Amino acid sequence: MLSPTSTEIVRATLPAVGGAIGDITTLFYDKLFAAHPALLRDLFNRGNQAEGSQQQALAGAVAAFATALVERPDVRPDAMLSRIAHKHASLGITPDQYPIVQQHLFAAIAEVLGDAVTAEVAAAWDEVYWLMANALIALEARLYRQAGTPDADVFVPCHVVARREETAEVTTFLVRPSDDRPLPAARPGQYVSVQVTLPDGARQIRQYSLSGHPDNALQFSVKRVTDDPAGEVSTYLHDHVAVGDTLTVSVPFGDVTLAEGDSPVLLASAGIGCTPMIGMLSHLAATGATRRVLAVHADRGESTHAFRADLHQLVAKLPDAAAHVWYEHPEAAHPADRTGRADLTTLDIPTGTIAYLCGPLPFLKTARAQLLTAGVAPADIHYEVFGPDLWLGADA
Repeated sequence: MLSPTSTEIVRATLPAVGGAIGDITTLFYDKLFAAHPALLRDLFNRGNQAEGSQQQALAGAVAAFATALVERPDVRPDAMLSRIAHKHASLGITPDQYPIVQQHLFAAIAEVLGDAVTAEVAAAWDEVYWLMANALIALEARLYRQAGTPDADVFVPCHVVARREETAEVTTFLVRPSDDRPLPAARPGQYVSVQVTLPDGARQIRQYSLSGHPDNALQFSVKRVTDDPAGEVSTYLHDHVAVGDTLTVSVPFGDVTLAEGDSPVLLASAGIGCTPMIGMLSHLAATGATRRVLAVHADRGESTHAFRADLHQLVAKLPDAAAHVWYEHPEAAHPADRTGRADLTTLDIPTGTIAYLCGPLPFLKTARAQLLTAGVAPADIHYEVFGPDLWLGADA
């Protein structure tokens, strides 16, 4: 809980800090990488830095945490903290890195806001920072213990034991630890970090959802990113990694995981967002689940729909499941009411449904709004988003 004095100072200065947080975080990263260039080369996603989404995500998280402290002092924003902690754990972030962030963040705040940052203002925002940092450090320590990696050494050398082309854009990799250690435990919906050494020597890391439920391997799927900037790691994996090669892969993390029990489940995805959903569906089929399952997917067309056959095969294995698929540009005969974007208002969604969403942010927002209108409880709508989470702190 923020101290009373700091609460008043933060409340008074939150509009100024919030209004400038974009400039602050951009300058922060400039200062951080100038002092520690290895962080950009070997830890942070250079693509996200180039197009600015990482700065937006950090800005949203800091502002949301400060707002929560002053407006809801007795309620810690655990959902936001959990999301960040899992991402940090998948990268092997350690407590000694937090003072480095604090140093450059506060230098950026002072430079952007100038004389408005008095000693008292700086002290109040320092309290905000360390409340957030220490909460994350504690959560990450617990995640490391649960993963059997208390020293944060989360990366494991793995052999690629299979590679499968799902579509022209999506490739699936199956990997096993190279040293014959047991396969790390994973929950349906989680992801792994994959680290590759690029031609310029940078060791870049990306997260990929576990997209299946094999007994003796970790399975993740990668979409080739062709946007500007193009995906460095996805391109490398598609073009250079074959069966028999070695990849550096983290143990699984991720806070959006399939809940056990017999409540109805809705799995809704768009595009490459199908990967964690197909992982959850694979788990349900493998465990003989009898609960009601609605599997929803939206894509450009049949040829871009990764795991299209798997979706229908897995649904067929479940006694009370149905698949609903929308294509914007269908390539074969297709029902008129399933052409275009997914519309969850057309579905009969059972009472008590727990929903899991994954896809682009516009899809997530539309699907969530439709589910709320259908009576699904806000607490029962969970989402996964690839890349920096620009929804952190929102009523999501």
